[in-house]
Amino acid sequence: MRLNTLKPAEGSKKQGKRLGRGHSAGQGKTSGRGVKGQHARSGGFHKVGFEGGQMPLQRRLPKVGFKSLIGRLSVEVRLNELAKVAGGEITADSLKAAGVIPHYAKKVKVIASGDLPVAVKLTGIKVTPGARAAIEAAGGSITE
Repeated sequence: MRLNTLKPAEGSKKQGKRLGRGHSAGQGKTSGRGVKGQHARSGGFHKVGFEGGQMPLQRRLPKVGFKSLIGRLSVEVRLNELAKVAGGEITADSLKAAGVIPHYAKKVKVIASGDLPVAVKLTGIKVTPGARAAIEAAGGSITE
């Protein structure tokens, strides 16, 4: 095989239509543009989605979805994850240091999910009523 003998596979290269080359060529006279109108003219262009002045589909349909920017900064912590933190007092910084919550978290809330095997002392962290009962039942305390 030599470079000068390389050819594309049979049928892979299709010749384009020869527009405006007479009636017998199949695309003569108006060259497939129809008769009159914006698309028949040279430079007849309108933006994508334009519907001739009618309200376009992308503007007729309702907007959906909402992504809260504040929601990304608040994090929930389960009861069993509190046991991963070493030390007596648990704060948001100690949870970040232990890798329980991400570094960008601003608000932390403990939810009643899982078991709490040890007594913990929470400081500056919000707690749901169910989690509060579980922490106090395990002998822990909460300071907000």
